Amino acid sequence: MPKYALITGGTKGIGKSVAFSLAHAGYDLLLTYGSDTDTAKATAASIKKDCNVTVEVLQADISNSQSIEDIECFLTAHSLKLDAIVFNAGLTYRASFEQMELAEWERMFFANVHFPVFLLQKLIAYINPGGSVVFTGSLMGIEPHATSLSYGVTKSAVHALTKNLVKFLSPYQIRVNAVAPGFIDTEWQKDKPKEIRMNIERKLALGRFCDPDELADVYKMLIENSYFDGEVIVVSGGYSYK
Repeated sequence: MPKYALITGGTKGIGKSVAFSLAHAGYDLLLTYGSDTDTAKATAASIKKDCNVTVEVLQADISNSQSIEDIECFLTAHSLKLDAIVFNAGLTYRASFEQMELAEWERMFFANVHFPVFLLQKLIAYINPGGSVVFTGSLMGIEPHATSLSYGVTKSAVHALTKNLVKFLSPYQIRVNAVAPGFIDTEWQKDKPKEIRMNIERKLALGRFCDPDELADVYKMLIENSYFDGEVIVVSGGYSYK
């Protein structure tokens, strides 16, 4: 029987790797993206070619509540039922503590916390019993974040949300977990100056950034292993070990 997964922010970075991992496991996909339509279409075409599954892309601005309605309307219009949702899309805000603006702080909380909560509220009826929800948290929601207070705090909230949602989703026979990635070798990390990368690597017991495909395997495990529920899986490579 066909399986279907929704991945927010699923056309690049971590989300793209998760999309490929699930597609190789036979999942048809709905991938949302923020603004880069060309990249989204290219990702969808590549997955279709490699994995022979159905892939749809949908533009959805996670800082705009209208996107919640847009995603629900897409599922309704296509009569889709979901076996997995990966809430991966997120924003960061790097202003110093002294320069932070309330409007941007609130925008961060809406995108990283409020949006997935109220999208999930709308999509409960579209998730099959036995389905799985996975949030992307962050190591920076556990370790202090030196460059973005709002990012660290909102990701801490995502971890708490994961724990608290267990009792609310249990009656629907839906499991909920989170992955807290550390430093993943996505395009964004590869653009860091060499000296900054080396400084980070010195703090990692494994001495290297995580390959996105390694991380994607953790998402797939949480989706397909039916005994994971309420867990926040940290994937840090032994951060601060040294």
